[in-house]
Amino acid sequence: MPSACILRRSGVRWRAMQLITDNLISPVVLCFVLGIVARWIKSDLFVPEQIYQGLSIYLLLAIGLKGGSALASTPVSEVMIPGLLTLLLGVITPISAYFLMRKFGRLGVEDSAAVAAHYGSVSVVTFLAAGEAVKRAGMTAEGYLPALVAMLEVPGIIVALLFANSSSTNKNSWKRALHEVITGKSIVLLGGGLIIGALCGPAKLHDVQVFFSTAFKGALCIFMIELGLSAGKRLRDAKRAGARLLVLGCLIPVLHGFLGVAVALVAGMSVGGAAVLGAMASSASYIAAPAAVRVALPKANPAYYLTMALGITFPFNLALGIPLYQKIAILLQRWL
Repeated sequence: MPSACILRRSGVRWRAMQLITDNLISPVVLCFVLGIVARWIKSDLFVPEQIYQGLSIYLLLAIGLKGGSALASTPVSEVMIPGLLTLLLGVITPISAYFLMRKFGRLGVEDSAAVAAHYGSVSVVTFLAAGEAVKRAGMTAEGYLPALVAMLEVPGIIVALLFANSSSTNKNSWKRALHEVITGKSIVLLGGGLIIGALCGPAKLHDVQVFFSTAFKGALCIFMIELGLSAGKRLRDAKRAGARLLVLGCLIPVLHGFLGVAVALVAGMSVGGAAVLGAMASSASYIAAPAAVRVALPKANPAYYLTMALGITFPFNLALGIPLYQKIAILLQRWL
């Protein structure tokens, strides 16, 4: 009997290691690693700003169109509960991040709110990496998930800014930050793509499908090189951020990821969809949130919020978080 237990445990460990390895050995993740290595060896590699902006426009619009196309053929009743629970998730995650940073990170109100805004929003690239990992694991995820990405972009930032605004007299900066989020390219492209995709449906999108699907993964790889270059710079800052922030940068995504998986399963989503929503909830924004924080919280220290979002949480999720949320989704489904 003891030998059987040992065999079972070794089997579980082997499957866990295989899940992590499969997640790491992929073009998307390895291109991110390439960017980090290039930064560390002080290579002259860089992605021009115009190309980076063009790729971000392409990726965001492609995600929106894909989600809108799926929404066109999905009954409203199927999306309603996951959508409402996702909005609730977008309120809970910044609240938990804020109080964790205040209590254990020992940061001030503005810095804690800035970090909370990033963790309350969502990383589109983490969503894409999680979707690819789910496919490689042989699982499927709901087609309307890109719509949930758009839902997660805004609420968390608003909640986090409310914390800072409660102790601030500068109302105009808060209004400008809210305008920055709503009219920013992330929301405009994701939301606009969703509407276009939903109105046109799969049939009318057929003519542009080749451009937005065939080249998608290649464009994502180049985008990941740029993120790797940025993260490589932030990883150096992580050493100076202190052990507490390093631990929180790994603990917060796991907490939010577990919550996201649980919410998805309660909403009736598949195991693959739950794993992806868990990765979305665990992620930290580095597009929409920094723009809002820069306007509303100018005194917040970027060494905290950008380092945690891009230098700690993003690499953690790519390496360990995504396979962990898959495993959590599998285990929770058996218990529920």
